[in-house]
Amino acid sequence: MKYVKATAVLPERLIVEIQKYVQGETLYIPKPEKTHRKWGTRSGSREQLDNRNATIRSAFKSGRTIHALAEEHFLSVETIKKIVYSK
Repeated sequence: MKYVKATAVLPERLIVEIQKYVQGETLYIPKPEKTHRKWGTRSGSREQLDNRNATIRSAFKSGRTIHALAEEHFLSVETIKKIVYSK
């Protein structure tokens, strides 16, 4: 997160209004919710995990055991259960 000096980007009347509530403090202004991205979408991690989970679900439906899948994917038995039993 980078910091920007308020006087460099905000109109003076808005700064005066904000100063009624906060003076000399760091203030976080979040992005609009519609611009948020889900975790891992930028790096591709989300897609990799979704593909891995789909592979695990498919193998489970084909008869692979939870313990075998846990060993194959280096995950705990509980994590495999969450993957195969989730919607």
